[in-house]
Amino acid sequence: MATKANRDDARRRDIRLIQNPDGRWTARDLDRELSAQGATRNAALDALDDIVAAVHGDGGHEPTDDEIQELGVDPEVARSQRDDLPDVLE
Repeated sequence: MATKANRDDARRRDIRLIQNPDGRWTARDLDRELSAQGATRNAALDALDDIVAAVHGDGGHEPTDDEIQELGVDPEVARSQRDDLPDVLE
């Protein structure tokens, strides 16, 4: 989950919150043209922070060996794989 610090950066953000007919909320960052949904307003804002962080390179981290092993993958095998994308993703 994104930290609240994303909301407190020095750059002003124009965000629109919309309650959908199904009761869920949509948060839209108007400057970055990104949107996210959540069951509550806060959940939508948290999801939007996650998306902004991921798109702008501030989110995530390289997986640790332990995290890779938890997925049932040998870290050495994972590191030896080629970086080519599958045909369907090219």
